[in-house]
Amino acid sequence: MPRTALLVSTALCAALLSPAAVSQAAAAADPAPTPVDRFEGEVPFASQPAEGIFTWGGDTDDPPQLALTARPDAPEGAKVLSGTYDISGYGGFTHDYAATEPGHDWSAHQGIRFWWDGQNTGKATNFEIKDGGANGEASELWTTSFTDDFTGWKQIEIPFTNFVYRTDYQPVGGIDHVLGLTQMWGYAVTLPVGVPHGQFAMDDVELYGKADQSLRASVTTDSAVYPVKEGGTAAVKVTVATTGAVPLDDPVTVAYESTATGTATSGKDYTPVSGTLTFPAGTASGTTQTVKVRTLKGKSAENAETIPLKLTVTGAKAPTEAPQVVIDAHGLPYLDSKLPIKKRVADLVKRMSLEEKAGQMTQAERGGVGTGGDIATYDLGSLLSGGGSTPTPNTAAAWAKMIDSFQLRAQATRFQIPLIYGVDAVHGHNNLAGATIMPHNIGIGATRDPQLAEKTGTVTASEVRSTGVPWDFAPCLCVTRDERWGRSYESFGEDPALVQSMETMIQGLQGAANGKQLKDDDKVLATAKHFVGDGGTAYGSSTTGTYTIDQGVTTVTRQQLEAIHLAPYQTAVDRGIGTVMPSYSSLDIVGDGLGPVKMHARADMINGVLKNRMGFDGFVISDWNAIDQLPGDYASHVDTAVNAGVDMMMVPYSYKDFSSTLIAEVKAGHVTEKRIDDAVSRILTQKFKLGLFEKPYADTSNAAQIGSTSHRAVARQAAAESQVLLKNAGSVLPLKKSQKVYVAGSNADDLGNQTGGWTITWQGASGTNTTGTTILQGMKNAGGNVTYSKDASAATSGYDVGVVVVGETPYAEGIGDVGNGNDLTLTPADQAAVDKVCAAMKCAVLIVSGRPQLIGDQLPKIDAVVASWLPGTEGDGVADVLYGKRSFTGQLPVTWPKSESQLPINVGDTSYDPQFPYGWGLTTLTKAPTGGATTLKALGAAAAVAEKARAAEAGKALVTKARLIVQAKVGQNVTAAVSKPFADADHLLLTGKYAAAVKKLEEAYRAA
Repeated sequence: MPRTALLVSTALCAALLSPAAVSQAAAAADPAPTPVDRFEGEVPFASQPAEGIFTWGGDTDDPPQLALTARPDAPEGAKVLSGTYDISGYGGFTHDYAATEPGHDWSAHQGIRFWWDGQNTGKATNFEIKDGGANGEASELWTTSFTDDFTGWKQIEIPFTNFVYRTDYQPVGGIDHVLGLTQMWGYAVTLPVGVPHGQFAMDDVELYGKADQSLRASVTTDSAVYPVKEGGTAAVKVTVATTGAVPLDDPVTVAYESTATGTATSGKDYTPVSGTLTFPAGTASGTTQTVKVRTLKGKSAENAETIPLKLTVTGAKAPTEAPQVVIDAHGLPYLDSKLPIKKRVADLVKRMSLEEKAGQMTQAERGGVGTGGDIATYDLGSLLSGGGSTPTPNTAAAWAKMIDSFQLRAQATRFQIPLIYGVDAVHGHNNLAGATIMPHNIGIGATRDPQLAEKTGTVTASEVRSTGVPWDFAPCLCVTRDERWGRSYESFGEDPALVQSMETMIQGLQGAANGKQLKDDDKVLATAKHFVGDGGTAYGSSTTGTYTIDQGVTTVTRQQLEAIHLAPYQTAVDRGIGTVMPSYSSLDIVGDGLGPVKMHARADMINGVLKNRMGFDGFVISDWNAIDQLPGDYASHVDTAVNAGVDMMMVPYSYKDFSSTLIAEVKAGHVTEKRIDDAVSRILTQKFKLGLFEKPYADTSNAAQIGSTSHRAVARQAAAESQVLLKNAGSVLPLKKSQKVYVAGSNADDLGNQTGGWTITWQGASGTNTTGTTILQGMKNAGGNVTYSKDASAATSGYDVGVVVVGETPYAEGIGDVGNGNDLTLTPADQAAVDKVCAAMKCAVLIVSGRPQLIGDQLPKIDAVVASWLPGTEGDGVADVLYGKRSFTGQLPVTWPKSESQLPINVGDTSYDPQFPYGWGLTTLTKAPTGGATTLKALGAAAAVAEKARAAEAGKALVTKARLIVQAKVGQNVTAAVSKPFADADHLLLTGKYAAAVKKLEEAYRAA
């Protein structure tokens, strides 16, 4: 009788079997096979979240082509699943059960099997199953493989015990690392790379055999590592658990013994132990017994020593690794917190082996190390979470627990050097759901408020450190010079003086410039990135995939390099920045004869300028796999980068290759031991400053403040101050609560769009992906009388004013480059919404985006325009200025162009005729001072006095008054003659030249 796939319920499948088959199955030792897929057409080809079979791949060419094909030789039924493929990156197919239905229980079976039509390619095909979680795309992946070394149909039979947890990729970072089998969502097949015109056929996926207790029962220990002070006793808790939490059917025994395979000496360092723990039949799942290991007190200072505990399990699955007791290092100078850090570092470095030093220079991704066993094996110095690499659940407590588990692994190393864990918290703790998300840097630059920038850093540091993370890959000090760049919003602006003024954020993150506050529970090590010139790459110069400008070439004279791109780094060094990250981009200095050279290879810049000339004494961390972009073989990649001055290499999944290669290159004489010692000393210095040797684990005392009212108040202020009022004809803004307001546009009620990229995931996503308030909700919270129609399809009559919120959807890095599937124009839907609303009533258009949008054609029909940038989670802040609770005070951090053909266009350009100049920003704070040219002359005189007296606040206030006078006269008649001196004035203001700034504004006034 034909089988029917188990896609509805087990009961239905049982009903489909004949009475005779049921009787035979009951009598047999094994249950009848349970069908999963027959490929007769009962399972559709579909896309998530619907149930079905779907393909995927690294690019558009990688997904295989699938079909249900009738074949007379089909092992079961009439049809098989067949396909063709030619994969260069990665690709395959998945069968997921519907996201709205419960997962299936496979725990009664021994394994899964299927028929495969072999092509004898000799290649391995990966087969994985999906366990636990919310659905097939939010579950754990367990994988194995089979080799296509046969021809014709063969039944591939895989016991569930053969599957291992994937450590290179998990869609949600793992659920519990246990293959429970009670909530299964399907399977996936990853086809081999490099098989031109590859083809395959598959049939009859089914569950087979009877599960024995050794699969359903498992023995675990509460930890893999048990640090204990010398003379103390370690308590190793041994637990038995079963699938479904049922009592044991049969006894389970655990024989234990301390072994001499560790570094501790039996009888001298510890009292040997051995014995057997018995869990009788009927024992409840979760029952725990304890093995105690007593260590012995000695008289001498020692390194940490290990005592492995061998566990031999009968009747259940054994732990994946043997636990080990670690006698803590003690009595050594580097452990003495009273000694100067320099002495502690010197003492530790002289004790370390080359292998241990190479480990300190290696940074792996959390997803690459799995549960963390390789941390001790390779003496790893650092881990990171890339964008979207989070624990499950994505909570502060889960972050702290995860990182503590990794730190515990480091305690099993000889010197117990703690890990330094890093994240890209570039606008708040943006990987953490529920964290306070600040405006992106472009919005912070628009505030022109250094004190506020520092406050945002303070909030970010507190939230990051309270999850166990002591290191933040921020702030970005790029000077963005071409808004086609997908990273534009990571910059404070196009003027190096503006970037320098916002570097107060470093103090918010790190505290005092001398590093004395780094050990505090609300401070983190900061990173200045990306050194140097990443914001100056030429459009079309990128060679990375389909990127057009990101990671391209910056071509500058030496004077331009110093004045524009290097200047912010000297400021960062002066502020005590702890780490610096080089750029993926290449630097081409005119006249030096070198041509474009990747920054990770530029010893003249990293060693010569940053470390030697600027006096940077922190350490240099590479960008993600950046050394792979250097010329030559892998060994030369390592040599070049390390010798150029990169101290720690971010090699997320290739950490083993990097470590072994570095060791070999030192032994070969290609990298000196002196260079290694310098790098390791720099890294250890920061670890000591952070207090990690004394307190390696998470201090969660501030965790209650994550996303708190006080923290969100800072983000709300930043969102409000970042709003730049570009046009306000007829004083449409601020709105009045008495007005009936028609709200439309794609970004009015989309939290994901207003937070942008680098939010929960690397690229960010539209929709609600964290906790916050949309602009629409903020307007309602402000007491506004609002009606919302996203596409402006609702009737527009009877309203006093319209607010259309438009702009971009999220992106990050080169994915967002213009020309890489992106442009600087509004979508047709957004343009239509603007046209309809602004034709029907007075209107204000808010542009939520990471960069200027080209709106010149529509500008005449719009009454008010606001550059909202990417304001973060606090839409209330945007509403504050819309309804006049706060005044508009923001200024453009970048030039707003008239057309893409003008790009790049920046303050200081000889030819400068933008839509709105750098520094432009109308205000609702006060009316412009009267008196025109006479008042401007008086302000100039007063500004000269303030400049001489170094009275910064007074000087800024005087220039601001002058700017308001000019803007009031200019109105919307922004000409080239006005724009150039106007923009120059804002640059002069930021450099403290208040009198010259007013003179430039006088020039703009005369031209208006």
